[in-house]
Amino acid sequence: MRNRTLELYLKEHLSFYIFVGVIFVTGVVFGAVMVNALSIEQKQEITRYLGNFFASVQQGALEGDIPGSFKDSFSMHIKWVLLIWILGLSVIGLPLILILDFLKGVLVGFTVGYLVGTMSWKGLLFALVSIVPQNLLIIPALIVCSVTAMAFSIHLVKNRFVSRNGSIYEPFMRFCGVSVASAVLFIGVSFFEAYMSPVMMKWVTPMLASLHLS
Repeated sequence: MRNRTLELYLKEHLSFYIFVGVIFVTGVVFGAVMVNALSIEQKQEITRYLGNFFASVQQGALEGDIPGSFKDSFSMHIKWVLLIWILGLSVIGLPLILILDFLKGVLVGFTVGYLVGTMSWKGLLFALVSIVPQNLLIIPALIVCSVTAMAFSIHLVKNRFVSRNGSIYEPFMRFCGVSVASAVLFIGVSFFEAYMSPVMMKWVTPMLASLHLS
């Protein structure tokens, strides 16, 4: 029965997942391309900021305020979930959800693209310990939230304007359940970012603390 339900769910939502995935990947590519559009002055400014950041990580600055880091991290992640949830309740929220997914892709693509483009394999190493681990959970969770929100928004449109016989209770509860599950997942992600990420970054920052733009 459970396999049948999962099969039906994938059949109904596979096109949504593909579409959202393409939007996200497009954002990643766009973000990576944006790195090449930066001026020398902008690259120097970002590089100076990164150099100071690497130095502070090496000195253990991020390990001094773990509760604050957890709060900031969870606040950032939960805002994405809440925004997607709110937009999913609106008939006109669907395109805005796609824009959020695109922007998330841009952020990831730009960050990784800049690190790799500026520091080559050292930048890739830093991205692997500071960006990739948590995003292996964050990105799928946001995509699932987005697809569920889109599905509910479309169901809402059909219920209001096409067929008024359907019930929105079950789709709404599924939508809320996915959002709550994502919020709980992000508690774990925030703990990882607050407790583990600083330690992992500290392993690789000795080779990056003296970063300069060539």
